[in-house]
Amino acid sequence: MVNRSEPGDHIFHRARKDHWPRISHGRGCYLFDMEGRAYLDACAGVHVVGIGHGVEEIADAMAEQARKVAFAYGQFITRPQIDLARKIAGMAPEGMGRVFFVSGGSEATEAAMKIARKYHIETGNPSKYQVVSCWQSWHGNTIGALSMSGRSAWRKDYTPYLLDFPHISQHSADELERVIRQVGAEYISAFIVEPVLGTSSAGLTPPDDYFSTVRDICDRYGILLIVDEVVTGYGRTGVNFGIDHWGVVPDLMATGKGLSSGYTPIAATIARDEIYEAIYESAPAFVHGHTYGGNPLSCATALAVQEYVESHGLIRRCAEMGEVILEQLQSLTDLSIVRAVRGRGLLCGVEFAADKERGAPFDPSLGVTGRVVQEAFERGVLIMPGAPGPLDGVNGDHVAISPPYTVTEDEVGRIARVLREAVEAVERTL
Repeated sequence: MVNRSEPGDHIFHRARKDHWPRISHGRGCYLFDMEGRAYLDACAGVHVVGIGHGVEEIADAMAEQARKVAFAYGQFITRPQIDLARKIAGMAPEGMGRVFFVSGGSEATEAAMKIARKYHIETGNPSKYQVVSCWQSWHGNTIGALSMSGRSAWRKDYTPYLLDFPHISQHSADELERVIRQVGAEYISAFIVEPVLGTSSAGLTPPDDYFSTVRDICDRYGILLIVDEVVTGYGRTGVNFGIDHWGVVPDLMATGKGLSSGYTPIAATIARDEIYEAIYESAPAFVHGHTYGGNPLSCATALAVQEYVESHGLIRRCAEMGEVILEQLQSLTDLSIVRAVRGRGLLCGVEFAADKERGAPFDPSLGVTGRVVQEAFERGVLIMPGAPGPLDGVNGDHVAISPPYTVTEDEVGRIARVLREAVEAVERTL
């Protein structure tokens, strides 16, 4: 018998619940349900909504483009596609001037994987196909993206379908070089890595010399460096792209979420000019693509979002508010189960442990993460549950906090206060 959550519900849900609250509308940093209750969106959906909900200028830009043309087949390009590609290239690290449009982050990382493969084929290295990635990383849900991901719990059910790609520990450049040598550089196409981790290990950042060392290793062995900026791109960490904190230029970047701030599904893979030119020096085409990639309605929407971000100085504001929120969240470390607070810009994480000194995780059956998230929800603040694994690779509890760039100091204060109340409530039951 089908147990629907309400009459007429035909949705194939990602999780089964007795009741799903319905959102009516959003405004600024708030979402409102059908009963009129307001929720402070302290996770920007899923690290997505940079400019806030319900921005009229974006709705106007969408309507204007929809009246012209919403979709054009791949035999054409359109002005919104041209202008958005130019805008993105202007924001990207120097020399990264080619933009391949897709509809979501998983498509963007998978496109990067295929571009890397095509590059090596066309430059005389057809044996290079494997992509090295990190355990506890997250690069998406499609099979190629999931093969590159290191979130064990999300890989488990689909193991038979996954490509046999090497994985290494987070932020271990020595291990990267060792694996390259053990597997054989002639088989390694690329190394994919996140500049700041999202919900796999919220807010985790590498040592200062990590990316420069990784860049040198990749160059030494003829391996492309793919930086996954799906979460961190377009200002989330207080700079254009997360990799800008370290001044390193990747070969490819996968981007998504913040590109349109959630107003339309769109993402993009950005390539160095040399990668593009090397492919087309001998190949007539890059055989890959998706139906909605680069459609004019999504491109016009994303362009309006990026122009809004620029005209309102929101990336600078994200950096400023990031300092405020990190300072306020640091006070949570006096609680008995809070092991760490970390992050860059408005991408922050709070990690919990049964034993703070030893980093011993809670028994997963206690559901600490879910309980903290629910306590915050009941107080009208939305935070993001982190995936298991940050403490020992399989277990560990943490939450992510990543509000829109428009968040105010008063709202930051409320987020920190409610999170403290939520953690204290869970503490009392443990």
